[in-house]
Amino acid sequence: MAGRIEVIFLPVATAIGYIRAGTLRALGVTATTRLAVLPDVPAIGEFVPSYEGDDWVGIGAPANTPPEVIATINTQVNAALADAAFKSQLAELGGEAFASSPAEFGKFTADYADKWSKLIRAANIKPE
Repeated sequence: MAGRIEVIFLPVATAIGYIRAGTLRALGVTATTRLAVLPDVPAIGEFVPSYEGDDWVGIGAPANTPPEVIATINTQVNAALADAAFKSQLAELGGEAFASSPAEFGKFTADYADKWSKLIRAANIKPE
């Protein structure tokens, strides 16, 4: 529709095919830096200081899961993340693998929740 601008936030993995085909124009990425897969698309932080909205995927387990089960899952997931073919395919979709220990991932998720909780409270965001 002429004169109308729509802003759609899509995960890069969802949008990359459309961007490459030219049917969707990416104006920016919410990652902290430009993505290797979209080097001509700026990070929004280049225009809005301190802006970041990275997304991530992780694997969790119930709190009472035995430590040996957690260790086995962690070892297997980290091995998959280190696989060159997997890393290459993930990179083609704009993703980046990062392996960690259960303790590191726990700290990461706690810090992430804390950061966004503070923002939500500061902006007085309420569920609808």
